[in-house]
Amino acid sequence: MLVVVVLIALVATALSSSSGRRAGSSSAGHVADARGHGLRATSPIIPENKEDEAVAAVLAYTPFVKQGAGRAREVALTFDDGPGPYTPGVLSVLERFRVHATFFTIGRMERYFGASTSRELADGDVIGDHTENHPALAQLSARDQREELFEPIARVELLGGKRPLLFRPPYGSFNATTMRELKALHLLMVLWSVDTTDYRQPGVSVIVQRALAGAKPGAIILLHDAGGGRAQTIAALPAVIRGFRARGYRLVTVPQLLKDDPPPAGEPLPSSLAGD
Repeated sequence: MLVVVVLIALVATALSSSSGRRAGSSSAGHVADARGHGLRATSPIIPENKEDEAVAAVLAYTPFVKQGAGRAREVALTFDDGPGPYTPGVLSVLERFRVHATFFTIGRMERYFGASTSRELADGDVIGDHTENHPALAQLSARDQREELFEPIARVELLGGKRPLLFRPPYGSFNATTMRELKALHLLMVLWSVDTTDYRQPGVSVIVQRALAGAKPGAIILLHDAGGGRAQTIAALPAVIRGFRARGYRLVTVPQLLKDDPPPAGEPLPSSLAGD
């Protein structure tokens, strides 16, 4: 009789444990989902459009890009560290001027401001990976770097977006391990040719001047929509857009820039870039 009781208890425990794991698969949150998505994301990427094809074509001969070749009169506006409380203000300006931009988003911020990323997707903007927690990747182990890269991919997919193809390293920090992980995930690292340092809140006129001072075909402009107060960036954005257009530049996403003006092969990979 005792044996039967023990067996019944063991079966009940096993069923309870199994049920708990199934329930926990959703309550564990995005981390579990992200790891699952991240593992699947190592499979070859099937381009969905001409811009995706352009990213894949560039990735076939270089692991990074910091600007176009300079043959097309186009400039890409990029925003880091979002989504956040100031992102809607940035989007309102872009929508008013009918400009598409590239947003490099932090995974954990999607928990609180995912509606802005959904709005970016609806607007036709491009979403890139900016890690889960915004660490200096070169200071992390291979496993930690992998998780930092995996989790934001899943978050974007869970919001209904397509898998990100682009990545920007926080603080411009990366090493050989980073490059190996990016290769496994088929992510192209996007650096920048113009840093407005708007994250330091230097003043609206300074942000405008720094952005336009770097005006040249193929430029990639670094701005921020989160990570601090971004009222100055929002205020500067109309003048930045008007200034580029007055100089005859078309404002495009990074994939569009790569389609129209792919960078030359053989560019040396910089060791680091200053930035946030």
